[in-house]
Amino acid sequence: MLTDVTKEAIRAAYARLKDGLPGFRARASQGRMIAEVAKAFGQTGGVAVIEAPTGTGKSMAYLIAGVEVARFQKKKLLIATATVALQEQLIQRDIPLYLKLNGIEAKVALAKGRGRYMCPRNLALATRSINDSAQMGLAGFDSDLAIWTKPPQPRDKHALAKLSVAFDHHEWNGDMDSSPESVSDLLRPMVTTSAGGCTSRKCAHFMICPFFAARRAVEDAEIIVANQDLVLADLTMPGEDEGGVQAWGGVILPRPDETLYIFDEGHHLPGKAIDRGAGEVFMNTTVRQLSRLGRQVHAAYSLTDKETLGKLSLDRGDAKLQELSNTLEELERDIRLGWLPDPSETEPMFRGSLGQLPKPWVHHARVLAVLTGEVHRWLTAVRRAVVEMTDGGPTQEALSRELGIALERIGKQAGTWNAWCSDDTDDVPPLARWVTLTGDQQLVCHASSVSAGPLLRSVLWGNASGVVMTSATLSAGGNFRGFADSVGLPDDAVTLSLPSPFDLAAQARFEVPAMRTLPDAREAHAEEISEWLAEHLDWDAGNLVLFTSRVKLDRVLQKLPIAQVRKVRAQGSLGKSQLIAEHCADIEAGKGSTLFGLASFGEGLDLPGKLCETVVITQLPFAVPTDPVGATYAEWLESRGRNPFIEVSIPEATRLLTQYCGRLIRNETDRGRIVLLDRRVVTKRYGSGMLKALPPFQRIIERTA
Repeated sequence: MLTDVTKEAIRAAYARLKDGLPGFRARASQGRMIAEVAKAFGQTGGVAVIEAPTGTGKSMAYLIAGVEVARFQKKKLLIATATVALQEQLIQRDIPLYLKLNGIEAKVALAKGRGRYMCPRNLALATRSINDSAQMGLAGFDSDLAIWTKPPQPRDKHALAKLSVAFDHHEWNGDMDSSPESVSDLLRPMVTTSAGGCTSRKCAHFMICPFFAARRAVEDAEIIVANQDLVLADLTMPGEDEGGVQAWGGVILPRPDETLYIFDEGHHLPGKAIDRGAGEVFMNTTVRQLSRLGRQVHAAYSLTDKETLGKLSLDRGDAKLQELSNTLEELERDIRLGWLPDPSETEPMFRGSLGQLPKPWVHHARVLAVLTGEVHRWLTAVRRAVVEMTDGGPTQEALSRELGIALERIGKQAGTWNAWCSDDTDDVPPLARWVTLTGDQQLVCHASSVSAGPLLRSVLWGNASGVVMTSATLSAGGNFRGFADSVGLPDDAVTLSLPSPFDLAAQARFEVPAMRTLPDAREAHAEEISEWLAEHLDWDAGNLVLFTSRVKLDRVLQKLPIAQVRKVRAQGSLGKSQLIAEHCADIEAGKGSTLFGLASFGEGLDLPGKLCETVVITQLPFAVPTDPVGATYAEWLESRGRNPFIEVSIPEATRLLTQYCGRLIRNETDRGRIVLLDRRVVTKRYGSGMLKALPPFQRIIERTA
């Protein structure tokens, strides 16, 4: 429990915040949040889920409680976000401000994955080979070590030179998010690396490596800001065994039992945890990669001058790769014989009902799981022999990189095949297993968990010193059951939904016009949306129109009068930041501007005042019914006599609708309206519950004739 000394330190920190921040307004919700964060962190393994609307002052609330408790407990405070924007806000503004107001000196570090940092070895390889014209004509296994698969463009040459000079002159720390020159999609993977492609301390560039410099900063830091993907990656890495029991985490970031975790933007965590365990294998591509890998392995045996590596001769290794390739082709043949996709489907898919696939496919997957495991172990030894060579020159560096990437790829493939042939247990949802066909007719085999609960129960709850999850939208009108199920929340976790600090009834109205059509009538609904926008939207003001599909967005845009189209900035036409910057510039200049966006524009977008005076939600944001992960989970619920639409679809759509509504009122002076062009909220039985769960806006629901 919290000591009196800690409680007093928290009260004093809050008092300094009130005195030190110009225009500070005491908010009951912020005070309650400080108390609940402190209470959760004050008990070992405490967990709290706190829904705190816009304007609560979430970051200062969890910093006041988190920093003070972490200092007294001598723990690390780790804040995990879902977006770069929030990371930057915390690192550049919120945390420095908090520390300054309280006169605290603390080391703060920003933790990112390897792919967010320049790799000095790869930068040197790319730069060295850029002028080597012979690379373009390499034959045999040498071609598989070529950095450039096609001649570099002038802009890529220029970018490489600028990156090299800036890094060599200590003008840039290697963080790709602050790169001195924009890097093309072709160049970026060439100058960064993944865990598989990294040789760590064996690398000649280890001491100047930006990633490891950042790792050292994290080790010394008391406050760490990271993205949720990196935290999940660390939590799922095997750590040190404790008394013969496998521990998780503490490899990249501090050990979970020494860390207080805050997951801001916590509504993203379930999806990210599911994605963490998902796998896919592109069949044709994998077979081609195995052929290339065979040539790279030949190069490794030749370079190391070894007859056997990993207890296999080169001939036996070749045979093992060929066996793996043949089994992949056998599985592909069986899939194509057993599944005839509908020619009318734009994205054909075969999904195993309740995750169960045809027995012949499972048999092949079982063989593939064994073979990929054997190849992975052998390839690990092959790469180790190359890495441990002395003075192997550029060929050694390039080969180490390529073999590492291949190892990583095969490890992921093994995960997919293991998922395909594993048995599901009765008390938890099955894995989703499915096959898709790409536009170029390539088969892709997929597997994924359908719930984040099992993963988070095994690596987070009970292992961490304390966990707080927060966001503006985590519940459906204060009901946390859907979110609790999605993350496997412990039974003793605290859930709390705080009221908005704004006077929403006075500041905003929620309108449901008398639409003639429902979204099911796609063409007619798109026609009516365009009619309503043309007639009722104030085109001389700042507006945000949200869609649930790109098809409908494009259709409405096609049907709008040209005068209105000229005032629309549609997502995808330019980068998101540029679209928003142009929108803001036009509003500030007294011109009208309307943003058309999809789901990503429905959260995290901060357009206060005149920048957004009307939010139009074209239809209720129900999940796509063809999603294989959601469909498998729904099937499992139905098999147990439960209703997935009531338990999952409605709560999630309600949460998203609340989130979309949250784009309108960003501060105490904002005014405006939210318009929902979907009458299902009035005509369907579930609609009244969704309306009741929304914040207390003024309601205007038009009657139909």
